[in-house]
Amino acid sequence: MFVYRGSTALITGASKGLGKVFAETLAARGMNLVLVARSGDALQALAADLTARHGVKSIALNADLGETSAATQIARELERRGIQVDLLINNAGLGLTGSFLSHDLRKEQSEIQVNVQALAALSHLFGSGMAKRGRGGIINLASNASFQPIPFMATYAATKAFVLHFSEALQFELAGTGVHVMAACPGPTATSFFDGVSTNVSPRSMDRPESVVQKTLEAFDRRKAVVYPGRAGVRAATWLSRLLPRALVVRIAAMASGKMGLHG
Repeated sequence: MFVYRGSTALITGASKGLGKVFAETLAARGMNLVLVARSGDALQALAADLTARHGVKSIALNADLGETSAATQIARELERRGIQVDLLINNAGLGLTGSFLSHDLRKEQSEIQVNVQALAALSHLFGSGMAKRGRGGIINLASNASFQPIPFMATYAATKAFVLHFSEALQFELAGTGVHVMAACPGPTATSFFDGVSTNVSPRSMDRPESVVQKTLEAFDRRKAVVYPGRAGVRAATWLSRLLPRALVVRIAAMASGKMGLHG
């Protein structure tokens, strides 16, 4: 089992939502933290609070993973400070809703940069050190959207498919090194993800972030390659793309996203 107390976790998107819950949960387990997000003030406040409450070292790094150099800058800063990352949680993510062509191209490209490029870069930069030391872990936040194309969330679903496939392949490559890689595939979760989006999804039909984090870490301790930390219905929906013709899967996904109010 992964030794949390005294180890260091780097969490992206740590100022709110699942990232904040991961930070609070791991601090309670005695982990030192590197918290990464764009919201500097909120991040600094969280770091100070976790240090005060749990007696762990917690530092805040204000970084925009939408910038291509962000991952390298984070790695250099931690090397300068002599901080070794034992657990990487790639939680940060962007999700645009509505038709692909209705969005500014730069926003679509930023979504790919954060969800794919930054995640791969951080996994390489910190995974290399873990493999050399013979211990460590990487948890990548994929989604139930990883399993099928989703009209009106076209780029988001495609990036999460990358996260899932990348994580499964990397876990196979690192088997026997002491480094465990896992993809988490939650469904709709009651975070700020849908803030500013016209959606018909009620928070009561979403999973609680505390539950998602607890189930994710339990699966990581059991060394699962993929975890579905949501309701049973969410897991069942991931089988549609394996059982039905792909054209039908796309139509069903379009109906679902339209029913959720994500089409515009």
